[in-house]
Amino acid sequence: MKLKLLNAALIVTSVMAYLEWGQGNSMFLLTGEADIIKGLFTDPASVVHPFTLIPLAGQLMLLATLFQKHPGKVLTFLGMGCIAVLLLFIFAIGIMSLNIKIFASTLPFVVTCVLTVITHRKQRTTAQA
Repeated sequence: MKLKLLNAALIVTSVMAYLEWGQGNSMFLLTGEADIIKGLFTDPASVVHPFTLIPLAGQLMLLATLFQKHPGKVLTFLGMGCIAVLLLFIFAIGIMSLNIKIFASTLPFVVTCVLTVITHRKQRTTAQA
């Protein structure tokens, strides 16, 4: 049950990322993903990019683990890694640009990733004992 909650938290915290660019342009990742999903059905060529499709695939992998009796470690880590491709890039941009809103919006995901890895390690050592 704890792993399912962590996987759900990974999905939720991933869409909370905040983006800013140019003069007055900003959005949360959730809004951007909604545009991407709409674009997949209307104009697929306009949304095909690794930074859009890989994190979306990661979220779908994590969503699949929520329907498993025991969330798989491989699927969890693959999903987490796919999302991390984008969110760690946003995290680094927030640090380099000294933009606290961008930096802070990615921290919940980073913390949840660390907690997920720790939980999986504890389960592995408990299973071996």
